[in-house]
Amino acid sequence: MSRRGPAVLSLRRDATGRFLPWLIALMVFLSTLAVAAAQMLSGWAARWDSGLDGSLTIQVSPVGPGPALDERVQAVLHALGGAPGIINARPVPMADAARLVEPWLGDGALLQDLPLPALIDVTAGPSADVTALRQRLAAAVPGTTVEEPGVWLRDLRRLARLVEMVALVIVALIGGAAVAVVMFAAKAGLAMHQDDVDLLHVMGATDSHVAGQFQRHILRLSLTGGLGGAAVALATLGSLSLLSRTVEGTLLPPMTLAPAQWLVLVAVPVVAAALAAISARLTVLRALERLP
Repeated sequence: MSRRGPAVLSLRRDATGRFLPWLIALMVFLSTLAVAAAQMLSGWAARWDSGLDGSLTIQVSPVGPGPALDERVQAVLHALGGAPGIINARPVPMADAARLVEPWLGDGALLQDLPLPALIDVTAGPSADVTALRQRLAAAVPGTTVEEPGVWLRDLRRLARLVEMVALVIVALIGGAAVAVVMFAAKAGLAMHQDDVDLLHVMGATDSHVAGQFQRHILRLSLTGGLGGAAVALATLGSLSLLSRTVEGTLLPPMTLAPAQWLVLVAVPVVAAALAAISARLTVLRALERLP
């Protein structure tokens, strides 16, 4: 039967029109948050990888026997000047060091009387031997410590990558669940309208014509629910981004996304609706092929 019948199925009254948009909205909401989390973690990990490679922090104790703090700092800088693999060494101003502890101790008299250690930012090359550097500085200026941010940041980066992968797996699982829900809804709708479908076939409608009606119906419901879920997710992310900018002294960077990353989030409901429509069409076509 090649002639396409003009009749259409009354799918708008189906029960799927009541529950499917809400399910799609919830799935798109969760998927959008998971994709945003994966993008943020990827950006943080890349920032940590590029920002602290070869970075060392030297602390010069302000108390103890020996010369004054300024003299001890100069002695450390002199020792660093002859150390192999050291590219650059820069003393951190005490005002900057004080700002690092302000979120916990405040900026009052207590902070002014607190004996803060002097900090020196060091950039080390690949040939630098941190163990030998510790021994060299301990001999030159006792009480000096060398910290490697990269040591604990490596564990933090691994954790970020792991959580990023988990977020993507969650997105895949949500997508699979959405496809299963759409397939169930399409099969239920086809069974509900079996007599109407048989009548359309008698009138000359093709399987493609019938499947197209289910496809457009599911697409409309999915777009309605998906856009609603995405709007709530984007509002949530925007609120978290604004809130993170007001919190000072935190270890994690601000929860912000680049414009291109926001576009990816906007595309989530569109992709979800397209996936739902294609799944509905294929499900109906496969079911119609099995009919006698």
